[in-house]
Amino acid sequence: MYLALVVLSAMALVFVFQRRQSDHLWDFFFGELFGVIAVVIPAVIMARIEKRPFGVYGLPAQGAFGKLFWNGALWGLAAITLLLGILRSLHGFYFGHLALHGTRILKFALFWGAVFLLVGFFEEFLFRGYTQFTLITGIGFWPAAALLSIAFGALHLNNKGESILGGLAAGLIGFFFCLTLRRTGNLWFAVGFHMSFDWGETFLYSVPNSGTVEPGHLLNSSFQGPHWLTGGTVGPEGSVLVFALIAVLWVTFDRLYRAVKYPG
Repeated sequence: MYLALVVLSAMALVFVFQRRQSDHLWDFFFGELFGVIAVVIPAVIMARIEKRPFGVYGLPAQGAFGKLFWNGALWGLAAITLLLGILRSLHGFYFGHLALHGTRILKFALFWGAVFLLVGFFEEFLFRGYTQFTLITGIGFWPAAALLSIAFGALHLNNKGESILGGLAAGLIGFFFCLTLRRTGNLWFAVGFHMSFDWGETFLYSVPNSGTVEPGHLLNSSFQGPHWLTGGTVGPEGSVLVFALIAVLWVTFDRLYRAVKYPG
């Protein structure tokens, strides 16, 4: 029932969205905003039907933008910085020069921060919110996590410029986010990580994100070297190094956050 409500909500919002004047950047913003609305409103309805507080689906208001969110944001920014730092040391990545100047730096930094906050909310709640909570009642936490992570990776293959390697990396990152849900008890860490990792890719380091370089990026950065190392036009998520990064993230998080706080 939840997914049916999501589809109906999305169809209604798309109809409204298509009636406004098109602008690429604002299309991106409103597309993600409507995506958040389309997955959250049906969950609010289901919470009333199921007589549960909305927060059990992974986004409790009590933890909103608290310590876990900002810890996740620091981890996400550190992860993309480490990945590109290693690529730079291997002469596969070059920062280039500033592409923005003056107030445009702040303007686009805030814009992309807002966009990727919405991306984090939308993708985390869709794949690790209500659906994860509901599936564990039938098949358990980790089988549900594996199934939804495969779907998460497959969804990324629809992005223009994405590769099989990039889709696999997205699925494994999604599985890591399931670990953070299991150990923290909610999605706030994952939302913060998701936001800052994508923000670091798209704006700060100005590299392709699933094969797309968006306007309003900070640097004229570039890759040099074999695609298996750099990710090429796919971006760093298409590099073989991303799998080592995911392994490091998993082991480190597993040791720092030992207690299981999510049911299933």
